Amino acid sequence: MKQEINPKDTNRAIAFEQWMKSPMPMVTFTKTFDVTRLCKVSRRRGFKFNMLLCWCIGRAASKIDEFYMLPQKGKLYRYDRIAINVIVDNVKGGLSFCDVVVSDDLEAFNANYQHLTETISQTCQDILDDEAAIVGSSAITGTELDSIVNQYSGIFNNPFLAWGRYRKGWLKTTLPISFQFHHAQMDGSHAARFLEELQRVINKV
Repeated sequence: MKQEINPKDTNRAIAFEQWMKSPMPMVTFTKTFDVTRLCKVSRRRGFKFNMLLCWCIGRAASKIDEFYMLPQKGKLYRYDRIAINVIVDNVKGGLSFCDVVVSDDLEAFNANYQHLTETISQTCQDILDDEAAIVGSSAITGTELDSIVNQYSGIFNNPFLAWGRYRKGWLKTTLPISFQFHHAQMDGSHAARFLEELQRVINKV
């Protein structure tokens, strides 16, 4: 459920006042992750690597309170659930989008992920959840990338993660991931805590 809240009643009061009117309110961090564990689980259990990473992102985000708040059009909203936005190539050669609700249950998340991505790929119709706090994701797996910077316009305020092709080494596999967030939603300390939590979740899959 989505509910408008007064920024002054939250820990984002000062940041909201400072950053909502900024012409470039977005911040991007890039961190290289050890995804060796995800690759092993993907091979052994037949799970898609990107599905596993999206599940880990959702699990990590769900532990950070600021992810449940989102600034939009000069207002601040609180949500009671989080979903991961996934981009899929569709049969018409374009892109379609779906929002996969975060779940503690990996099997349930995988089933929902598979159903939604296959559906939008064939129908070319987006399946979006307006009542969830959306965390955007984009996998550009056609090449290795060091960093990705998205729009800084303030039009799309949702936190957003993007990555390229992972890199295989002798002892581990790594993946640089870019994390973009609106400064009114969270500070650098919250973003850093999320990225640390994401690595912990990856390690425990």
